[in-house]
Amino acid sequence: MSASKRPEIDLSVAREVCSPLSPERFVFQYGMTFIAFFLTFLALLPLFSLIWVIFARGLSNLRPEMFVKQVVDFGFANAIVGTIKMVGIASLFSIPLGVITGIFLSEFGKDSKIYGIVRFFTTVLSGVPSIVVGVFAYGVFVITTKQFSAVAGGFALAIIMLPIIALTTEQVLKLVPNSLRLASAALGGNRFQTTFKVVLAAGLPGITTAILLAIARASGETAPLLFTALFSDFWTESLLRPTASLPVLIYRFYQQDDPQIFQLIWTASIVLVSLVFLLNLLSRVITSKKR
Repeated sequence: MSASKRPEIDLSVAREVCSPLSPERFVFQYGMTFIAFFLTFLALLPLFSLIWVIFARGLSNLRPEMFVKQVVDFGFANAIVGTIKMVGIASLFSIPLGVITGIFLSEFGKDSKIYGIVRFFTTVLSGVPSIVVGVFAYGVFVITTKQFSAVAGGFALAIIMLPIIALTTEQVLKLVPNSLRLASAALGGNRFQTTFKVVLAAGLPGITTAILLAIARASGETAPLLFTALFSDFWTESLLRPTASLPVLIYRFYQQDDPQIFQLIWTASIVLVSLVFLLNLLSRVITSKKR
């Protein structure tokens, strides 16, 4: 009896599914779609406005020689190199420590008494204002060495990058299917072999994305560098001397009356925004390849 009624039930369900929307549902569906697109446009409008203003004011004065001249000669080559130096120093500190912290939180720390402490302080560190990080680095490095330097700036940027890498690594490794861990254990792999040869390899694209996003965040920081690396109009050969950077260049000369200096700010802004954009784009490419 039930078998004979089943085709009728299926047919009624099919008719209901395939029937056209009522006018009320039609208006609601397309109305919500329009609102979603409109709000997305409003959210993106400030970003597009920012990019438009920066490129409109700075692109006309962007010249190739600016990439080889120092600030005193109306270029920003030493600022670009200084930014790369300090982000590189920060990466040497934060990437290994951040990845190891993320691995501990995801794979080894769940049964540990210090898991909650490490997780709590890492989360708190991710919300500390960058200017506070700069004051801390000033007290640790600048007061101790009595010298503003690229090393002090790199240390401050490392503190900013560390929680981003650690927390993202933790979340990425938690997304690795547990079946991979079980398969590795079934083949005789111990916990360390499973973690570093299987789990870490599976989560490597996500970890790389986290590192690139942390580098992009550090590249645009200004406040920590004002307290640590300060600035220099000239090339700096030593890592223990004040060092120029793109964010501080923009901050320092923004209120200058000299039109040539003012134009230098906009062209430097193009370089900085392009650097951050490329890093974010690269992270998206890596993420899409993972999928």
